[in-house]
Amino acid sequence: MRTQDFLETKLKKIKNIAPDITSLDLRMLLAHVLNMEASEVYFAKCELNSLQIEQFESLLKKRIEHCPTDKIIGHKGFYKYEFVVNEDVLSPRPDTEILVEVTSALIARENIDNILELGVGSGCIILSLLADNPNLTATGIDISNKALAVARANAVNLGVTQRVKFINASWFDNDITAKLNEQYNLIISNPPYIPSAEIDTLDDEVKCFDPKIALDGGNDGLRDYRQIIKLSANLLNDGGFLIFEIGENQKNDILKIAYEQKLSSVEVLRDLSGTERCIILKK
Repeated sequence: MRTQDFLETKLKKIKNIAPDITSLDLRMLLAHVLNMEASEVYFAKCELNSLQIEQFESLLKKRIEHCPTDKIIGHKGFYKYEFVVNEDVLSPRPDTEILVEVTSALIARENIDNILELGVGSGCIILSLLADNPNLTATGIDISNKALAVARANAVNLGVTQRVKFINASWFDNDITAKLNEQYNLIISNPPYIPSAEIDTLDDEVKCFDPKIALDGGNDGLRDYRQIIKLSANLLNDGGFLIFEIGENQKNDILKIAYEQKLSSVEVLRDLSGTERCIILKK
């Protein structure tokens, strides 16, 4: 069966049982099987053999069970780059790209040469910044060794391993400032910010396949912001920047915490959906 006919037939068959699955999902799954780009699949001039169909059906079964497409095929595009992903890391979101865009511009404008990321995950933020800025060096910490293994693989793929240092640690460790033993011109973080009671209300793709530790921000969703802002007194150079991804309706609470720690607000930016998503603070 030709790829175009196969995909159109398959989408019609699953429409009732899996309405959230899109044509793009199917193209990406089939592209993975055929080892080609998703953009090439629909008009590929090839006949699918029985083994390829079997492999596709196996992947589709996982997708119907709500596993995200990127975690089925093992990679996802984010910002300008492609990243290895799995269930040990948060799937990169398009909403987070605003964080990279504004930070990369700030790094260039302010001639920032060293940064720290708190909560590396797949590395999509810190590694994108390194790839964009060839004179930049960076340190990234994460509590999960499994997440750091993914980040290291992505650092290799982007050719930036010589400019990044990864540390297995938590920002709640009593000796975290001693472990880092450095001050930075910029700290960036996309910390957990979902209130604990709301985790079970999230879509299955998120609550079942993203690490809970990367989602759960404590009772009010602000636990990690409080700690990171507190640490910034010792970790930021004077005049340094602290940049966060924030959740919906969290801006005012985070600004209040920041002001109490003598940080000033520089800018709040919205993502593509118009939600306030990125906040820039300054020491």
